[in-house]
Amino acid sequence: MLTFGVIGCGSIGGFLARLLTREDKELADRARLAAVAGRDPARAGALAAEVRCGATDVAGLLARQDVNAVLVCTPSGTHARLAEEALRAGKHVLVEKPVDVTPQTADRLISVAREAGRTLGVVSQHRFDPAARLARTAIASGRLGQVTSVMTELAWWRGSAYYSSGTWRGTPALDGGGALMNQAIHAVDLVQWLAGPVVEVAAHTARLAHAGIEVEDVATASLRFANGALGTLLATTAAYPGRTARTAVNGDRGSVVIDDDELAYLHLARTGEDAPAYGAFGAADQSADYAAELVRDPARDASGLLYQPHRDQLLDFCDAVRDGRPPLVDGAAGRQAVAVVTAIYASARTGRPQRVDTGTPEPAR
Repeated sequence: MLTFGVIGCGSIGGFLARLLTREDKELADRARLAAVAGRDPARAGALAAEVRCGATDVAGLLARQDVNAVLVCTPSGTHARLAEEALRAGKHVLVEKPVDVTPQTADRLISVAREAGRTLGVVSQHRFDPAARLARTAIASGRLGQVTSVMTELAWWRGSAYYSSGTWRGTPALDGGGALMNQAIHAVDLVQWLAGPVVEVAAHTARLAHAGIEVEDVATASLRFANGALGTLLATTAAYPGRTARTAVNGDRGSVVIDDDELAYLHLARTGEDAPAYGAFGAADQSADYAAELVRDPARDASGLLYQPHRDQLLDFCDAVRDGRPPLVDGAAGRQAVAVVTAIYASARTGRPQRVDTGTPEPAR
């Protein structure tokens, strides 16, 4: 059993606190919430009253002997510092995405976790969507054949009220970037999990619709994967009124499309199958054949987020601690996504293709 403390009482901290305290026997057998902590005592107190747990500050939370795991849900640029404090206090740590805003801070955090002998995970709940799991199984088993191309598009809208809701939003120091680092980091993680690591990028970024922020609201990139596949990425918070996130992985024996976390298209070539010389033009969708594997809990939090993907990631994290294994999204996976994002920023800044920094974790001191 892991007893969690949540650091950060904003939207995602509140969501995870409610997830940990909702009626769910499987999760309750593995995890419970003991306390929340935040910079604003009134906000922490209000959340604690809502979910019926204790409220304290960070130091008080980390000093609690009954807390053996911590969820870090603060502004992105503070993740590594707070997670390091928690690890050094002997806690297992699950950090909200991104793990931090540079690969170097991620490297240090990974080293601290190793030194402390504690489990480090990064929230990337879309790996736990049923459609993503099905796609991963199909790709990993070779059912798509040689993966040839990957396309991911996150065409969202964020209004001025979103950026003004926190002084850290839209700042390089604490947000780490804009549409790419904050929103599309999930898509970056997902395409790497599905199609293998990205090794080189060429990119452009712009701020076109939000005059009051310091970061990009549009980013485009060409991606080259280690297996030879090529890809494209569009990430924007300037697509009014906001559309869905869509990822496609194509191979020489099959293709899969995930749209709004649902399986939108799947075709896996059968033995002896040969497509028409000029292709099927989107026909031959087999996704309905897999409907039984795609059932998920439709329940949503008051914030609008689905419970199921985060729930399943929490279950995986708890089981990883119990079994002494890395969680599905460990510190290295979180670092890999940040390395791709920062390479895209470097390419946009220099106007040249950029290799992705694979890095070596810095020894903890």
